[in-house]
Amino acid sequence: MGRRQNKYIFAREENRYARARRFRNVVLLFIPILLAALLVGNFMVSRRVVFDDFRLTVLNLPEDLEQYSILHLSDLHGARYGRRQKAIETALGTSRYSCVVMTGDMLGDNHDVEPLLELVALMPATTPKYYVPGDMDGDYLDSRAHSSLSVFTDWAVRLQQAGITILDRPVSETRGKGTIWFIPEDLYNVNLDNLEDVYRKQLASMNERASSLTPDDAARVRVLEYELQRIADIRERSAMIASGDIQVVLTHTPLTEEYVRSMFSWSAKEEFFSMRYASLILAGHYNGGQWRIPFVGPVYVPELGWFPPDSEVKGLNYPNGIPQYISPGLGSDPHYQYQPGRLFNSPTITRITLTRYAR
Repeated sequence: MGRRQNKYIFAREENRYARARRFRNVVLLFIPILLAALLVGNFMVSRRVVFDDFRLTVLNLPEDLEQYSILHLSDLHGARYGRRQKAIETALGTSRYSCVVMTGDMLGDNHDVEPLLELVALMPATTPKYYVPGDMDGDYLDSRAHSSLSVFTDWAVRLQQAGITILDRPVSETRGKGTIWFIPEDLYNVNLDNLEDVYRKQLASMNERASSLTPDDAARVRVLEYELQRIADIRERSAMIASGDIQVVLTHTPLTEEYVRSMFSWSAKEEFFSMRYASLILAGHYNGGQWRIPFVGPVYVPELGWFPPDSEVKGLNYPNGIPQYISPGLGSDPHYQYQPGRLFNSPTITRITLTRYAR
């Protein structure tokens, strides 16, 4: 006689398999819901432009520069946030500022300036606007023959026509007895004598064969003459900087502790045109890490590696004691090869208001 099967044992097994199937079905249903929620959440975060507003204490700030405010933009990369940058217009609201600073990589593919021009159109035409090119902008001087006698590339001409100063020499603003200088970082470590000597030799060589110059040669001559005039302007303006003046350093790539320390060691204390007298450094470049994990921070930054601290990619840090603000940026950088777009990373505009008073 065969063994009799225990139907209760098999019933328990069937119930276990049924529960497993139900759990699997719930998980399979939950995953697309979670992904949809993450996509919606990321869209809401990464398409909403944030206006970050803070005060920076500068103890030696002249009284007439109290409440001087800098609107800092960086790394638009040709992005658009609504028709004619509507989301940026909403973020700006009725805010007021003394000047606008752009720390590079604001252009789109193939040096498309239109998204940037739409952004600039939102700002008062009389407000000073300063631009330092980023690594993706390329050279703003054109040493090849082109359709005009301008030494500038087409994109640089368009920016200048819109009232933007491409900052390649110190520029100052004066309010009463207070003067604030905006200075490209590279001017602090350039050897003007050597550079001038190189340009003069090149120009002399060109002039020796003036009768046989090609159109490209003629364009190169114009650029050399421009560079020599720029060097003369740098010398004249740097000599005007006084001990009580405020120096704001503009750089696309943030400065490191080691670099700023080396700049201190190279300069003499009696030279006021020096990094050691800088009151603020403004930078961009990292786009806030591009892809971020909420409550964790950036995932991977090509130059900094995996999970770098936020202090290295956005916000305030203090290399060798100098306040440096790194803009979280507005767009997305193609250098983040496997991280297209911005992930849980709000595009940000920052207004920095200078004050003499401790917070």
